[in-house]
Amino acid sequence: MATIHPAVGTYLIQQAPHYQPQGEEIALFEAAWQRRMPLMLKGPTGCGKTRFVEHMAWRLGRPLITVSCHEDLSAGDLAGRWLLEDDSTRWQDGPLTLAARHGALCYLDEVVEARQDTTVLIHPLADTRRQITLDRRGEVLTAHPDFMLIVSYNPGYQSLSKDLKTSTRQRFAAIDFGYLPPAREAEVVAQESGVCGEMALKLVALGTRTRHLRGQGLEEGASTRMLIHAGSLIAAGIDPATACRTAITAPLADADDLRLALSQAIDALIA
Repeated sequence: MATIHPAVGTYLIQQAPHYQPQGEEIALFEAAWQRRMPLMLKGPTGCGKTRFVEHMAWRLGRPLITVSCHEDLSAGDLAGRWLLEDDSTRWQDGPLTLAARHGALCYLDEVVEARQDTTVLIHPLADTRRQITLDRRGEVLTAHPDFMLIVSYNPGYQSLSKDLKTSTRQRFAAIDFGYLPPAREAEVVAQESGVCGEMALKLVALGTRTRHLRGQGLEEGASTRMLIHAGSLIAAGIDPATACRTAITAPLADADDLRLALSQAIDALIA
């Protein structure tokens, strides 16, 4: 195993994250890692993309720096900034620079949510140059040999104005993610939440029902993460129907008709 620099040693994942493979994504990631190829993970929110990256970082024994992107995240936030310290200034690497400088995996979750100027920073890191330009510092940094860039986004949820540009897409290999088949998704729900297998199957059936409502009032159906939340409440002693309304109906729907439809599904499948 390559040496881990102390600056990123705290980003090592110590325990194996539970992950249920969907297909060939583990072999694909390992092949991409061998070539340090930038990867894009595409799929609905809560289907396991982040857990997969954590599992692969643990599997490879590499530190993982994760950035949850949002509309206020700028290139400067990723690159770094000068800080005032007593009577002097000190440069502090941003998360992307830190990963590139010291050889960590950098995962930009929902990258399309970040401000568009972030792509200016990402592009030279995601092609053969493997460089990041730190204008504020006057430095062009060539990435460490063990640096790897991973991004994720949900293509079905984005508006055209926030979709990834072709010039960005072409720099990445992409792995598609979806929800597991019901029996295997139920195994994940049971493992993560602590409910029995029978209840986990009921929760997955409810999740599948909500996913069929996408585009009919719901922007997204219930993710595996939401089913785990419901299962965790049930395992803690909450009535199953109440747990599902709290973890699924209330977050997903505001309109009375949608709440009624989800409540009817809960009564039919869970109660």
